[in-house]
Amino acid sequence: MSKFFQPGFDWLYRTRRKVATCGVIALACLMAWHVVFGANGVVVYAQKRKEQRELNRQIESLRQQNDFLNQQIKALKTDPQTIEKEAREKLRYARPGEVVYTLPANRTTPVATAQKK
Repeated sequence: MSKFFQPGFDWLYRTRRKVATCGVIALACLMAWHVVFGANGVVVYAQKRKEQRELNRQIESLRQQNDFLNQQIKALKTDPQTIEKEAREKLRYARPGEVVYTLPANRTTPVATAQKK
């Protein structure tokens, strides 16, 4: 039985460095692919960083909007001029003796379509 496998063992013994080198190269390529494209690779990391920057921009925008709305709420609670302005614009209130003109909402008239013959 050993005489049958002897030529294979001899060939393997002679080429063991080549086989080992190919194995190490294949392992290194596999590891490099995993580092770049794997679950926590460079590509995913770049996407997550981009997403983080976008979310930070959204957070900052929402903070500014929140600050503006808080200032508007404070003004509506305390400032008589702001209260009067809102009442005039939203509720169409007027002072005694004033006349308020309101225009109808813009209505778009449907354009007549050409009939097909």
